[in-house]
Amino acid sequence: MKAADRYHHFVRWSEEDQLYIGYCPDLYVGGVCHGTNDEQVYAELCGILRDEVAHRQENGETLPAPSVRIMRDVELAAA
Repeated sequence: MKAADRYHHFVRWSEEDQLYIGYCPDLYVGGVCHGTNDEQVYAELCGILRDEVAHRQENGETLPAPSVRIMRDVELAAA
């Protein structure tokens, strides 16, 4: 498993923005990327996560422990 795979990441439709928004609550507050196609947003989100984890590792930073519990925290992160 790649380090980025440890973190829950998801795409959700935003009625307010009329766009799909990509989230990774363990690494970012709020949305990370957005677009009109959910599959493209998810692919972009995955790339962003890989780059972020690689950047932190290259700089010797300690990655945060995954802590999002799917059923409870998804709604909180997307709010």
